[in-house]
Amino acid sequence: MQIHDLPYPDPGVPDARSGPRFLWWLFRNQLDGQLKSLAWGLLHFASVASLPFCVGVAVQAAVDRSGGRLALAGGLMALACVGNAVGDTFLHRSAVTNWITAAARVQQLLGRKAAVLGSALTRRVAAGEVVAVSTGDVEKIGWFVEALSRFTAAAVTIVVVTVGLLVYQPALGVVVAVGLPVLALAVLPLLPRATRRADVQREKAGRATELASDTVAGLRVLRGIGGEDLFLDRYRRASQEVRHAAVRSARMWSLIAAVQVLLPGLLLITVVWYGVHLARDGRIDVGELVTVYSSVMLLTYPLRHFEEIAMAYSFSRPSARRAARVLSLERAMDTAGTRAAETPAGDLYDPQTGLCAPSGSLTAVVCGDPDAAGRLAERLGGHAAREGASVLLGGVPLDELPLDSARTAVLVQDKDPVLLSGTLRELLDVPASGSVDPEAALEAAQCQDVLAALVQGSLGAEDPMDARITERGRSLSGGQRQRLALARSLVTDPEVLVLDEPTSAVDSHTEARIAQGVRGLRSGRTTVVFTSSPLLLDRADRVVFLHEGTVVAVGGHRELVRTEPRYRAVVTRETEEETASSAALRADDGGRRTDEVPDGLEELETLEEIEETA
Repeated sequence: MQIHDLPYPDPGVPDARSGPRFLWWLFRNQLDGQLKSLAWGLLHFASVASLPFCVGVAVQAAVDRSGGRLALAGGLMALACVGNAVGDTFLHRSAVTNWITAAARVQQLLGRKAAVLGSALTRRVAAGEVVAVSTGDVEKIGWFVEALSRFTAAAVTIVVVTVGLLVYQPALGVVVAVGLPVLALAVLPLLPRATRRADVQREKAGRATELASDTVAGLRVLRGIGGEDLFLDRYRRASQEVRHAAVRSARMWSLIAAVQVLLPGLLLITVVWYGVHLARDGRIDVGELVTVYSSVMLLTYPLRHFEEIAMAYSFSRPSARRAARVLSLERAMDTAGTRAAETPAGDLYDPQTGLCAPSGSLTAVVCGDPDAAGRLAERLGGHAAREGASVLLGGVPLDELPLDSARTAVLVQDKDPVLLSGTLRELLDVPASGSVDPEAALEAAQCQDVLAALVQGSLGAEDPMDARITERGRSLSGGQRQRLALARSLVTDPEVLVLDEPTSAVDSHTEARIAQGVRGLRSGRTTVVFTSSPLLLDRADRVVFLHEGTVVAVGGHRELVRTEPRYRAVVTRETEEETASSAALRADDGGRRTDEVPDGLEELETLEEIEETA
């Protein structure tokens, strides 16, 4: 796999049982690239390690005044330099390729997991943690996967050179053979503490990232309640904790680096001291002493990879653990799709709550618990947070359909839809049936003022469709973002459209026009709207009221206001005392007089006035 071949046609099924298993899975799945890196690394390190032998031959040839051997040494040195240059160049190339392809595989896996889980992902993992994994963590993971082959090449080179020194000059070779393992293993007692400190640093950095992400996402709300300073102080404290943890981690790694500088120096001193004594006694030649000395000095270069692999593992392990945690998440229901791909049609029925949305109708759902409403909306779209009976569309269980088919049939727009940056034309360029024009969807969603605002804020954009939308639509108000998201959902024209509080941020007059526009545009299609707005409820073909997770009443809005006190309490925001008082009054009177205005119907007069104005 080369960089220009990305993305992967299939990133594979990861081993997400633990962080180390995930790292090993990544290594195995790019084995070709790792073998290339290993081969180039061996060429590079072998060329570097052969230079001392060439220098030793040249020195001894000069001492012996042998021109032939001196020329041979020069030729070998030139060959070693070429091998060094070629090996280093292609080692770097293959290493960067392994790094990027490993990071890209992780990002593809995370993207696929997010697509499978949908909105249920952020209910099970903090959004900030997902951001941290998909940005900084993938780099740490790629670093370790890439460094593993270079470390292997360095280790093999060290072993080969040590064996060669034992054969070439046994007296000094024994000193090197004893000293090099000590150098490689001396830092092992320090690694557990360094790893723990690195883990603490990564955890604190992850929490700071989560806090920053949540703060930015809720910045408008924070400004509205004056909470910017409070959250700024919290982030300052979190960032200071990250700084202190990073300093403590850096101290330990600097100690490890110092040990790896000190011990090779001591080994060099020992080799020179002992070699000089051997040379004085005539047991070795000057060239042999130079060769051994140069070999030990150059071996400090591959020895650095022992420190690097330890550092890369300590930093990548918590990153891999977080990535494995996200990748190990599964949908609560069947994801394989035991049925053939199809787009069913018919009534939408949820056995768990008893909710039924007849085909081709506009069904409004009222639920006193907004969180329960959100979970039900997700379940209707096949994003159940926990196991249970599957939602049926035309008698077909959605969870038995392939995921693409289920999502083609049912589209869910949650309470906080995201607008991607780009032009309005790109925003509305979504998979659709083609039956709804973007202009009709924008009109039904009452986006006329939004289009004007976009054109005014985009330089040189005469056509509103070419106007640019900033990241997450931050330049727009909450109501404007909500209407653009509604228009995008209407363009898709799915068999079933589920809207969770689609007009919570717009004014009453605009809401009345939206209710009329959605009803007209979705005529003949199944639409489910979770709302407590009388303006939308009065436009629905039927209203379903859920209490404590179960359907308790079905009917028209005005009928339910008159006959169902719990429904009236949710829609009109009555307090429990007011509801109890109304019930007691009706009981005392033996029923309401026909000339008395029922409690909670005052909003209907306002509704009629708004409709006439709209």
